[in-house]
Amino acid sequence: MKVNGKEYRTVWMQGSSVFMIEQNLLPFEFRIIECKNYLETCFAIKTMIVRGAGAIGAAAGFAMAQTFLHTPEKNKEDFLLKAKLEIENTRPTAQNLFYAVNRVYFAGLKSTIDAQHEAQQVADDDAYTSQKIGEYGNEIIKDGFRIETHCNAGWLAFVDFGTALSPVYYANCAGKNIFVYVDETRPRSQGARLTAWELQNENVPHVIIPDNAGAHLMSLGKIDMMIVGADRIAANGDVANKIGTLEKAIVAKEYGIPFYIAAPFSTFDLKCETGQNIPIEERSEEEVLYQTGPDAENIVRKILVSAPGSTAFNPAFDVTPAKFITGIITEKGIIDASKMVVEKINN
Repeated sequence: MKVNGKEYRTVWMQGSSVFMIEQNLLPFEFRIIECKNYLETCFAIKTMIVRGAGAIGAAAGFAMAQTFLHTPEKNKEDFLLKAKLEIENTRPTAQNLFYAVNRVYFAGLKSTIDAQHEAQQVADDDAYTSQKIGEYGNEIIKDGFRIETHCNAGWLAFVDFGTALSPVYYANCAGKNIFVYVDETRPRSQGARLTAWELQNENVPHVIIPDNAGAHLMSLGKIDMMIVGADRIAANGDVANKIGTLEKAIVAKEYGIPFYIAAPFSTFDLKCETGQNIPIEERSEEEVLYQTGPDAENIVRKILVSAPGSTAFNPAFDVTPAKFITGIITEKGIIDASKMVVEKINN
């Protein structure tokens, strides 16, 4: 996608370094950072410098390739396995991370060059599948639709195009008159900071709404459909996504509003039978208790916005049962989440 007239991917590898957009600074500052080794790339994943299922996967794949580039001759196997585990522990809910790491790890056992090629292929595959998701998703967006989304599943969350926003971009380019309601998605405000920034860059009409305004808008008939992303999809169609997704799906079901998940097959975890088996990452309470942003002098500050002395519980994801999901938009078409996902993937 373009930023200030220049084409960018969210994350890429050049030589032995991994480059990525520093998402913690958006939308106030656009900056590219360089990670010179796998530990720096792990830090970027863990601290959400790079975030979103596909972007995390690509970054993790590149981190695994960096590991092969820097592997010592002594105790090589132990070093690789230790590094692999470190990378996998950065964001435990995101299935794309494990998918990418394993692809690159097994390719790297053949040669370091194979590891680099495989990591690049993971990134290229991610961009391609996101593009196809946009094409299929566009088919179900009608002219005049008002679409609500939650968290960020745009191109910043993937290598390019995105998932939940990819159909929106295709519909907008096709000249459809659409409008997007952007959930702010606290505590890190990915919707307000990232989704809104993306939509603004693409000239897509939108408005930011409080997370708890979705049900109100649905009750007034102002939402025609919801599209969100996914961090892991179980074999039975249950979906883990950013915290708050479950309640939106329940309300959408109540008011008869189509609720779609947009995700590539790399997000499906066929070894995970149901959503109850998906590990839910719990993050620092500081994300809830504090907010960050630039002051009047454009200096970024962290400010306490909660009662001093209070603690916070901060699960990063929740699980939406398949029965609340209208369909899953994939790179091979739209599938019914309530039926056997395994069979559809294999076909």
